[in-house]
Amino acid sequence: MQVVETNRRGHATRFAEDAARRGIDVVVAYGGDGTLNEVATGVAMTDTALAVLPGGSTNVFARTLGMPNDALEAVDLIVDALERNDISPIGLGRANGRYFTFHTGIGFDAAVVRRVEQRAALKRYAGHPLFVAAALRTWALDYDKKRPHFSVDFGNNSQVPNAYFSIVMNTNPYTYLGTRPFDIVPSTDLSSGLSVVTFTSLKATHVLRTMASALRGGGVPSYPWLDIRTNVRSLRVSDSRAFPYQLDGDYLGEVQNVEFEYVPNALRLVRSHP
Repeated sequence: MQVVETNRRGHATRFAEDAARRGIDVVVAYGGDGTLNEVATGVAMTDTALAVLPGGSTNVFARTLGMPNDALEAVDLIVDALERNDISPIGLGRANGRYFTFHTGIGFDAAVVRRVEQRAALKRYAGHPLFVAAALRTWALDYDKKRPHFSVDFGNNSQVPNAYFSIVMNTNPYTYLGTRPFDIVPSTDLSSGLSVVTFTSLKATHVLRTMASALRGGGVPSYPWLDIRTNVRSLRVSDSRAFPYQLDGDYLGEVQNVEFEYVPNALRLVRSHP
């Protein structure tokens, strides 16, 4: 067994790629969702399997898999899964060539993540309050709610031309607020393509009603201000003006175009669940 420690962005991907080249059977990713994303990217489309050990502030993907939000409890589950050889392939999303495990956010939530990363030292200790404060400040000061920011093109003349905020999901829930999941499209899973939820309005009443529905559970209904697609294999988000996007909780900057695709059987996952 070999243990390596990361100290900058991109480190985990390089370590994971090296492990895959050397034929390592399993890489265990200990950290938050950003670290997990980097490791998944490094071992995707190889024979090296990924085991998820939650060590961040939210651990969306680990909790989506049914794992406890505690590393010590999760270790026992990983050991049990390896003893059973409980490893199976899952699909991943890919945005502009980079894989994601649970979602990519375009527009408003990416602007929120950008503001959170400006206070990265607080994220581990005050993650959820920090996100709430960042969301309120972004809403009030940073994000234009009066004009659309991009269009979403699904091909075959199917398009959402006036989009303010989109979530492209590989799993459900979208995220967690404390112990409560944001349950948006329950049918989304690791083998059925992507789900895409697009806001065509950011009026406060619309956003609050959507959030309330997501927190109640059972998914978000088809409100007039939401475009919801499931089992999507590819899509394109674009605009003549740059817009922000984030991937698995990592802010990636502003772009004018993001090409998405669903990649089936992209990753061998250790199924460590209760």
